[in-house]
Amino acid sequence: MKGIVLAGGKGTRLYPMTHAVSKQLLPIYDKPLIYYSLSVLLLAGIKEILIISTPEDRPLYERLLGDGSRLGLEFSYQVQETPRGLADAFILGEDFIGDDSVCLILGDNVFYGQDLTKVLRKARELEEGAVIFGYPVKDARSFGVVEFDNNNKVISIEEKPVKPKSNYAIPGLYFYDNKVVEIARQVKPSARGEMEITAVNNAYLEKGKLNVILLGRGMAWLDTGTPDGMLKAAEYVKAVQSTQGFYISCLEEIAWRRGFITTEQLREIGENLKMTDYGQYILSLAEDQL
Repeated sequence: MKGIVLAGGKGTRLYPMTHAVSKQLLPIYDKPLIYYSLSVLLLAGIKEILIISTPEDRPLYERLLGDGSRLGLEFSYQVQETPRGLADAFILGEDFIGDDSVCLILGDNVFYGQDLTKVLRKARELEEGAVIFGYPVKDARSFGVVEFDNNNKVISIEEKPVKPKSNYAIPGLYFYDNKVVEIARQVKPSARGEMEITAVNNAYLEKGKLNVILLGRGMAWLDTGTPDGMLKAAEYVKAVQSTQGFYISCLEEIAWRRGFITTEQLREIGENLKMTDYGQYILSLAEDQL
């Protein structure tokens, strides 16, 4: 399975913060926002990742992440000239996807929870069709909403409904089989001129191939689309790390625990960052193995 991080867009809701830099490069406490999305792909065991961004921001992502080899990964980069919608990611990434299935995650999503790895592994078992996720929210009117039956088969998807048929919002994380490329090519732009991911999901729904995995209590999905959202996400990360001593979305730790890099490689990364608390944390992981 391949992974795609969609990190384009203009981030206009965060102006002036994002006037000169991509939202996904802004910090959420101690690491760039895109780290949190990348960590989800790593937890799912995905090593080949395509990052889609704007022409202006692509060099910044390449400077930040490189080719991925230091983490035992393979990063590729693709430019989205203009925001054309989420479904455009599969057309831009067609050559990258090849004959594989694919996981798409939006670059501004923060997920955290004890069962996250188990949930992702379940989704990755996908052989045919698509998997989306449902997250319970108090007021679902501001989100895409999924309605489902007792077997978690999706009945309907609605975008920002006045009267939601469930209280489960759809976060920006999707698993698809290889047919998604062909389906995306058939999507027509919506009234706002974008190729909507809802159209892709509805195509799977019409074939009876769309399933939902519910994210329950103990799982956090944090919205970073507004200044308040970014602040709350940063406060959440700080609180968890300060209280538990474990870091959220530390790519180096996940790569090491997944066996993508050795303890010696982890120690070398920590040495290069030892002037920071982040680097000291990485070094502590390596030292515990002595």
